[in-house]
Amino acid sequence: MAEPDAAGSIYDAAGGQPFFEALAARFYEGVAADPVLRAVYPEDDLAGAERRLGLFLTQYWGGPTTYSDERGHPRLRMRHSPFEIGPAQRDAWLQRMREAVASLEPPPAVSERLLGYFEMAAEAMRNRD
Repeated sequence: MAEPDAAGSIYDAAGGQPFFEALAARFYEGVAADPVLRAVYPEDDLAGAERRLGLFLTQYWGGPTTYSDERGHPRLRMRHSPFEIGPAQRDAWLQRMREAVASLEPPPAVSERLLGYFEMAAEAMRNRD
């Protein structure tokens, strides 16, 4: 994996779609074992949610637009609004995501950008105090 530069994307620097698919898989391994997050992810089989996250992250970071081609605009707040997301859920989500990123050992610049985005996104999805 290369370091991102002004001309490169995080998508390329991270290793492309395989990286983001692996990140989603690692994240959902953590979700499956986390009682706080299982209440936010009501699916019996998390494979659909894992696939959607992998496609979303791939697109967000500069890869193919498969997510939008299949699902339209991400509308993250709207899609997450039916679920109670307070500080405990936000913190659990962020912890599982930090663990997933660390487990894949991306280049430091990639890790920094990913974690910065995930911290912002986790707080943005919070809809309860």
